[in-house]
Amino acid sequence: MEGALIARDRVGVQDFVLLDSHTSETAFLNNLRKRYQENLIYTYIGTLLVSVNPYKELDIYTMTQMQLYRGVNFFELPPHLYAIADNAYRVMCSEYNNHFILISGESGAGKTEASKKILQYYAVTCPTTEQLQIVRDRLLLSNPVLEAFGNAKTLRNDNSSRFGKYMDIQFDFKGAPVGGHILSYLIEKSRVVHQNHGERNFHIFYQLLEGGDKDLLCWLGLERNPQKYSYLIQGRCAKVFSINDKNDWKIVRKAFSIIDFTEKDIEHLLGIVASVLHFGNIQFEEDSNGHAIIRNGTQIKWISKLLGVHLSILQEALTHRKIEARSEEVLSPLNVDLAFYARDAVAKAIYGRTFTWLVNKINGSLANKDSTRKTVIGLLDIYGFEVLDTNSFEQFCINYCNEKLQQLLIEMTLKAEQEEYELEGIEWEPIPYFNNKIICDLVEQKYKGIISILDEECLRPGEATDLSFLEKLEEKVGDHAHFVTRKLADQKTRKSIDWVDFRLLHYAGEVTYCAVGFLEKNNDLLYRNLKEVLCNSKNVIIRDCFLLSELDNRRRPETVATQFKNSLTSLIEILMSKEPSYVRCIKPNENKEPGKFDDYLIRHQVKYLGLMEHLRVRRAGFAYRRKYELFLQRYKSLCPATWPHWRGPAAEGVEKLIKHIGYKPEEYKLGRTKIFIRFPKTLFATEDAFEFRKHLLVSRLQAKYKGCLGKREYQKKREAAIKLEACWRGALARKEAKRRTWAVQIIRKFINGFINRKNPLCPENVEFVRLVQYTYFMKLRDHVPKNVLDKSWLQPPSILEETSQMLQKICIRNLVRKYCRGVTAEKKVQLQQKVVASAIFRGKKEGYLQSINQPFMDTRLKENDINPKVLQLIHGEKIKYVTPVVKYDRNGFKARERLLVLTQASAYVVEMAKIKQKIDYATLKGISTSNLSDGMVVIHVPEDNKQKGDVILQCEHIFETVTKLCMLANKQNLVKVVQGSLQFRVGSGKEGTMIFTVGQEPQIFKAKDGQLTVAGRHVKTENPASTSSWLQGSVNPDKGLMRNRNCSWSLSWLGTERSLQDEISTHLSTGTFDAIGLL
Repeated sequence: MEGALIARDRVGVQDFVLLDSHTSETAFLNNLRKRYQENLIYTYIGTLLVSVNPYKELDIYTMTQMQLYRGVNFFELPPHLYAIADNAYRVMCSEYNNHFILISGESGAGKTEASKKILQYYAVTCPTTEQLQIVRDRLLLSNPVLEAFGNAKTLRNDNSSRFGKYMDIQFDFKGAPVGGHILSYLIEKSRVVHQNHGERNFHIFYQLLEGGDKDLLCWLGLERNPQKYSYLIQGRCAKVFSINDKNDWKIVRKAFSIIDFTEKDIEHLLGIVASVLHFGNIQFEEDSNGHAIIRNGTQIKWISKLLGVHLSILQEALTHRKIEARSEEVLSPLNVDLAFYARDAVAKAIYGRTFTWLVNKINGSLANKDSTRKTVIGLLDIYGFEVLDTNSFEQFCINYCNEKLQQLLIEMTLKAEQEEYELEGIEWEPIPYFNNKIICDLVEQKYKGIISILDEECLRPGEATDLSFLEKLEEKVGDHAHFVTRKLADQKTRKSIDWVDFRLLHYAGEVTYCAVGFLEKNNDLLYRNLKEVLCNSKNVIIRDCFLLSELDNRRRPETVATQFKNSLTSLIEILMSKEPSYVRCIKPNENKEPGKFDDYLIRHQVKYLGLMEHLRVRRAGFAYRRKYELFLQRYKSLCPATWPHWRGPAAEGVEKLIKHIGYKPEEYKLGRTKIFIRFPKTLFATEDAFEFRKHLLVSRLQAKYKGCLGKREYQKKREAAIKLEACWRGALARKEAKRRTWAVQIIRKFINGFINRKNPLCPENVEFVRLVQYTYFMKLRDHVPKNVLDKSWLQPPSILEETSQMLQKICIRNLVRKYCRGVTAEKKVQLQQKVVASAIFRGKKEGYLQSINQPFMDTRLKENDINPKVLQLIHGEKIKYVTPVVKYDRNGFKARERLLVLTQASAYVVEMAKIKQKIDYATLKGISTSNLSDGMVVIHVPEDNKQKGDVILQCEHIFETVTKLCMLANKQNLVKVVQGSLQFRVGSGKEGTMIFTVGQEPQIFKAKDGQLTVAGRHVKTENPASTSSWLQGSVNPDKGLMRNRNCSWSLSWLGTERSLQDEISTHLSTGTFDAIGLL
């Protein structure tokens, strides 16, 4: 615990006793808030545990946590419910005495959950056998059954215990749980017939309707809808989001079988639960005489069946009251109000006594038959102090119970403090505190207390009312300092008290009680004839609850308040005989929100739980006490004389230690076995000094340890390095020897192979040949031609010449194949035209080489450039090519600009909007051109009336135009390239001559002899490399093969290593290429 003091500014202190301002309620709340915000829900006040409900799941109840707190000193670990449980268990086992753990707090503060966690802790950590496991299961599963019948949803808590419960867990001499016993106190029977808005009846009713199967509900005469039952709808919240009634029903049914309920017991028990619901639906009406009658007998028939009572007798008992007058009995009819009272009274009586039977049944299953002595740990889960808007008889009893428990707590705390002081030989100083015995006497004093006055009013003859009870209180206890009514109050106080109210000044504050209903609830009478009906029931549980002997007893039964007082007195006697542990549960807010800390609400609970009073009592002496051995073990490093080892008695070591630290005499006392420190600040200063010292010590330890580790690591590495070096040198030597042996063998083998290299393949030369092959192939891989124009090939060794030739062919085929696949349709057409042009003009006409690098156009003029009338005249024929030309008349050779239009079937010579001449390809006789660089072409036509003679044209693009014309006419063989002169037909029977000469300037004129003379300029032959630039630029050499119309293949590129003319001659003279032919 001391270790946590370092972070006290952030998370507060773990024990409120260590607060400097222990009398300040604000300091108390601040410490509680700091811890709550860090999810630290537990804090000590000495050995008392304060628990704040977190309203969320925390990972602090795991098996690991249980084992962590098992067998550990109480203050060694942070505050926890398990520490309380384990401390009680260890002391019980070591001292062989009895203990109890008192769990109290407001509804919704977590009391029931705390008791469950303690039971689970004992179930897990205590020794066990197979037989003991059955007892554990029964102890654990008794909770769901008691919760189903005794818990309900209230405005403050969805699972509020509406009864007090004290459970004894019995342990054998080995510390194993062997049995248990449960006592219940003041179950809230009035909830059966009435619930406030926003509240529910007991869980079992809703669980039965929601979880019971259809056949069971049918047998009980119930419907699944809780809205059908009057006793379940008054709070208007039958369905609650946080409660799973169906699942809870399964748990209860399982618990019944574990707790040793027979099927008959369960059948009768559920019959009673169903009958209570049927009672609530009985409606009374008034007859003509003003008497109550039951017109609809459906519900009463079901009650008769389920409880095993006679129908007519039950009906009579609900509508009549039996009055005994001397020796005779008279049946007096009831009015409607009294009939409803009788109905509700019997429902409450049945449920209340059945709950008692249920507790006894569970006790029977938990009872240990072994007569040997047992030690006991008791768990008291009791209602906390209640202050509601309207406080009635139940709140009066609950708060009276808390007064008694507070009295017990203070007395036992003071007693424990005094005993410890005397045991340690320290002088006891009386501690002033508020003794609430005066309030307990006001409530319970014989003849003069409030309970006695209430019983007197209930028992006296005559008409007793709640007001007469209030008057009696004013008369008998009106002068008491802790009692006030409106009549007795001063002018200022009177405004807050009604005429039917009285106020008690409890230890936790003022509580105003409404006296209305006190007499009725205290009497809790059941008409005699209704008792007779129930005593004769065939339901075994009802018969056990309502004994026939009650009818013979003429004495008036004890009132509820007297029964409760006697039970409480018995409980106090039980607790006084045991060693106490306390758990105070606090609810942080009304809305069940995680993380919300409501100061006003918590301040109120701190007050009525008496926490400040308890803290004041604990701090009246010494704030901190610890055994010498533990104190010395923790703080011995602060003194050179005690560090690192103290050889003498622990008390002397502590004395030397505190003198070295500088404790003042008034700050501490030395007992026989413990040191007592009066002020928390003294402990805080010691802890801070220890923390500083701890850092220094840790630094030294770390330095030493790191040095030791470093030295050890270095030695280990050095040894390992020496071993590795030795192994590695050996490995290297072996490897080198092996490599040399291998090298000698290889060299010998390859020399032998070189000698026999020209012999056929045999074992002597096979590896040498393979090496030569491998070497050649690896070199060849990096010298393979990249395109078909690359004629280079790596010179092979003699043994691989044949293989090399085959590979060269395959490589060329592959390159050709790649090239062919890469040629597009457009390039194919271009190359076809170039091939045709090559066939016609290669070596025949000047200027051809210069035209090779100029691609042929699809057309020189578009259709838009042709007169629309011409287009209409040649409609139906697709125009393939149009180019501007100069036409020379046959007579006079006058030059005229025309258009040459080539279609699929004909050639047209067009002038503006007129077709001057049409030439069908079928009738075309030939095409002539000169070998010079002029653009003259003569189209020869047949002699007939339609044609005027051959057409003489001058064209700028002579090679393109002639190639396209002969390809469209499919008459490449009709093209003639002439030298010197050519003959053409002028008209019918007339011929002309065209003379070709070479001159300085190109010109066309009519000579004196009347012949057409064409003078052309001589063109020099250019470098083939530059001439082939078009082929290399426009057609990728890697992709360049094209097939002509005669299905022969020609290479469509020209190499740069030899002249253009030689290249064209080589490829075109063969007309095909073997690799392509194979593809």
